Amino acid sequence: MADPVDGESSATIRVRVEKARVIQRERLASYGLHANSAMAARHIRKFCPLNEAGQKLLEMVVDKLGMSARSYSRILKVARTIADLAGEENIGQMHLAEAIQYRGLDRKLG
Repeated sequence: MADPVDGESSATIRVRVEKARVIQRERLASYGLHANSAMAARHIRKFCPLNEAGQKLLEMVVDKLGMSARSYSRILKVARTIADLAGEENIGQMHLAEAIQYRGLDRKLG
């Protein structure tokens, strides 16, 4: 945090977040939901499909770290949000890996 980094400005990040929120509201509106965090298991199955490589990665992490079904769902929701922030229709391995990393940090802090 002390090193100056040429990253996105706050205004640019705000625009990306606002776009992601619109994507989520539109995707989930017919279910009475407004954000990925509110998705239930049936919504996760519909809106968070993984390709074979992504599925294998998540299964490996769940097995190695002994994560619960709830943790599995949380990772998928976060990965969906990361993909939305990137403007991607599908969850890629990069999005999934980032979500897994956040979950690992959460476990260490909690």
